[in-house]
Amino acid sequence: MPKLDKIFQFRESEQNPEAVKPFLDHLEDLRWTLVKIAITLVIGMAVAFAFQGPLVEIVQRPLRNVDPTAPARLQVLSVTDPLVIIFEVSFYAGIVITFPILLYYLAQFVLPALSLRERKIIGPAILVSFGLFAVGVLFCYFCILPHTLEFFFGYAKSLNWAPTWRVRDYFAFVTQITIAFGLAFELPVVVLLLVYFRILSVAFLRRTRPFAIVIILVLAMVIAPTPDMITFLSLGVPMCLLYEICIWLGWFVERGRLKKETTLPE
Repeated sequence: MPKLDKIFQFRESEQNPEAVKPFLDHLEDLRWTLVKIAITLVIGMAVAFAFQGPLVEIVQRPLRNVDPTAPARLQVLSVTDPLVIIFEVSFYAGIVITFPILLYYLAQFVLPALSLRERKIIGPAILVSFGLFAVGVLFCYFCILPHTLEFFFGYAKSLNWAPTWRVRDYFAFVTQITIAFGLAFELPVVVLLLVYFRILSVAFLRRTRPFAIVIILVLAMVIAPTPDMITFLSLGVPMCLLYEICIWLGWFVERGRLKKETTLPE
C-alpha cells in the first residue's frame, strides 16, 4: 500500500532525509524501545506497589459505595491470592502512571520516519492521548463502574442470592474495565493521526462506518472483562460515539490542510 510507505522509511537524520536505516538497525531500535518500555513499567509498578494500601482502597471504593459491608465480605480462596492480586493491580496502576512516558518512547521510535512538519504534531498528540486516556479511566471509575456494580449487586439480591464475590474476580473486573475505557478513548487520536498522515480519509471513514461499528462492537465484546450486556454496551456505545466524533474532527483536519495547500504560493 503506497500510503504506508513512509511509515516504514526510517530516515537517519534531518540533514540526510533520504538515508534509510538497514532493517537490522531498525530491529535493534525496536528492541531497545521494548526494553525501555519494560523498565518503565517495572518502575511504575514498584511505585504503585509501595502505595498498595491507598491503591486497594481506591479499587474497593465503588463497591463500598454500593454496600459499606461488601468489601469485608470479599473472599480470598487461595493462599497466594493476596500477593498475586496486589501485583496485578500494581501492574495496571503502573500502566496508568507511566502512560505518557510509554507514548513518548513509541513516538521516539516512529519519529525518524516523519518529516519535520509531521514531528511537530507528535508532542501535542502525546498530551491529548494522555488526557483522553485519563478521561476514559475517570469516566469509567466515576460513571460506569458504580452503576455496573450496583446493577449486579441488586440483581443478585433480587434472586435471593448473597452477592459474595472473590477478591480476585472483583479486582480483575475493576482494573480491566477502567484500562479498557482508557484505551478506548484513544480512538480519536489514532484516527486523527491517520487522517493527518493521509493514511485514512474522512470519505473512507464515512463509507466504512457500518463495518467500523461492527468491528468496534466486536472489540468491545472482546476487551470487556465480563460477557454481560451492560458492560458490553457501556463500552461499545461510547466507542461508537467516539468514532462519529473522529469523523467530524477528521473533517476539520482535512479542511485546514486544504486551506493551507490552496493558500501556498505556486
